[in-house]
Amino acid sequence: MITSIVNRLRILPRWVIILIDLLIVAFSTFLGYLLRFNFSYHRLVDFNYEVGLLVNMSCALVVILSTQSYAGIVRYTGVEDGFRILKVSVLSLTLVLVVNLVYYYFNQYNLIPYSVIFIAFLASSLFLYHYRLIVKSVFLYYKNSVATQRSNVLIFGAGELGIITKQAMEGDTSSNLKAVGFLEDDRRKVGKDLNGTKIFNASNLKHVIEYYDVSELIIAIRSLSVKRKNEVVDVCLKKGVNVRAVPPAEQWVKGHLSLNQIRNINIEDLLGRESIRLDSENISNEIENRVIMITGAAGSIGSELVRQAISYDPKLLILFDQSESDLYEVEKELESHRNAHKVVSVLGDVRNRKRLETVFEVYRPDIVLHAAAYKHVPVMESNPSEAIGCNVIGTKNVADLAVSYGVYKFVFISTDKAVNPTGIMGCSKRIAEIYVQSYHHFLQANDQNTTSFVTTRFGNVLGSTGSV
Repeated sequence: MITSIVNRLRILPRWVIILIDLLIVAFSTFLGYLLRFNFSYHRLVDFNYEVGLLVNMSCALVVILSTQSYAGIVRYTGVEDGFRILKVSVLSLTLVLVVNLVYYYFNQYNLIPYSVIFIAFLASSLFLYHYRLIVKSVFLYYKNSVATQRSNVLIFGAGELGIITKQAMEGDTSSNLKAVGFLEDDRRKVGKDLNGTKIFNASNLKHVIEYYDVSELIIAIRSLSVKRKNEVVDVCLKKGVNVRAVPPAEQWVKGHLSLNQIRNINIEDLLGRESIRLDSENISNEIENRVIMITGAAGSIGSELVRQAISYDPKLLILFDQSESDLYEVEKELESHRNAHKVVSVLGDVRNRKRLETVFEVYRPDIVLHAAAYKHVPVMESNPSEAIGCNVIGTKNVADLAVSYGVYKFVFISTDKAVNPTGIMGCSKRIAEIYVQSYHHFLQANDQNTTSFVTTRFGNVLGSTGSV
């Protein structure tokens, strides 16, 4: 019964708001008369308090209709509504004073005592704002206590942005989220309440998540360092808590934050730098209408190179890999692409020079992207011969054949572990780098500019085989 009534009254009709406002003005005026005349009803009658009520209500109605103060949704009342109500009260006060002065000019006595006017102004200002806050509190209480299947949320940041986030959460009637607490690294704020919600020490994040059965954390702080953000995200990942972040204020719609604008945290947020934007025009000029060969095409890095390259209209895209299952999966993935007919899958091992030579002989690639490698650090430590065979000998085979068959460009995908290497994997990739670079310098020294060699080092590629 109560639920159905509240559902029907989610947005009060405007005429109801106007009526309530006028009743409050009338009550405030009557209260002003009572206070002015020490609660003596006979003196109220002597001063025609009914006329005073009528004048005050009429002036208030004129101002309310002209300023449209009734247009706001009561359950979303905030500071801005407080200023709007104060504006209405001041304008109404001004209008009543003008009416009183005009009446005095013609009749030589006041229509309403000035003390009553100012008492009514103060009382109505307070009552008009606070009744809206009471209605807002009732709706919030209903939402938090009656609604089922609530998801508990923590807000990281007990500052202005955190308050705005909590208000956006409470103001969204379709949301099933409930803010159970704020998190702060600032010890001075820990233990205090903010808008009725407790502030917890961020170092106790794990325990707060467990105690309140938190399902989501919203980062609402601009000054949070990348290192600290990563620490928070790590804890949340281990606890199965979804992490979202409040976007910059310039991305808010009309300067207001809504709940659906709070996005899931992106990898870019954890990098500490802007993500690299590809120069599509230059890439297109390189790849379009050329035969591209990608070794290790079924791997995590190689397959992404395939996905990128196929969109730039190559003449032919050769996928070379030794893993038949993974190669088949990549091939199936590309079936629906508009350039799928340009894809050729070739099963082979870069250590098998004869197999490689057959591919170069048949397809005559213009560009080779060499991503084939063993890159799992601990496994390579246990199998050094395989690391040397694939990463060094395999790279040598591809590079030699690229020169022999006049490949335009050879791009070697290396690793940051080749920088001052301390393990077998890093050492094998560094040896391959030296070979490729030496080949490039040798060709230049002998004016043999048939093949351009380029080496690029990847760090830990998120989601790749062997990544952290």
